[in-house]
Parts: sequence; C-alpha cells; structure tokens
Amino acid sequence: MTVKEQLIQELDRLPEPILKEVLEFVLALKTKPPVESETALEKSDVWKAYLASKKERKEVYRRLANS
Repeated sequence: MTVKEQLIQELDRLPEPILKEVLEFVLALKTKPPVESETALEKSDVWKAYLASKKERKEVYRRLANS
C-alpha cells in the first residue's frame, strides 16, 4: 500500500472537524519553502565541519553525555 493510499484510508476514518484541520495543515505545507535535500546537506561545508568536529571531540561529547 502506498503512502497516498494509507493517507486516504486514515482520512476516511476522521470526523469532519478534524478533516478541516488536516486540510489547513496540508495547505500550510504547500506554502512552506522546500526543504533542502539530504544530499545537499551532506555536501555542505557546514555539515562537513560539524562531522569533523564531532569526530575530533568524540571523547569529550561522550564524557559530557555521561556526566
């Protein structure tokens, strides 16, 4: 079953007042700016710097998490 089919199935079970809220939410999603793809994020310099920092400071982060 596709995601669309699952959504339709769930929508069929909802009462009318909730359907109005769902519609408002869907319309709001359509007006949001597009989300950057994961591949673009993975290629970004900021992400690479974060991963390098995380690797360098792995032990520090572990100690902080356990304290």
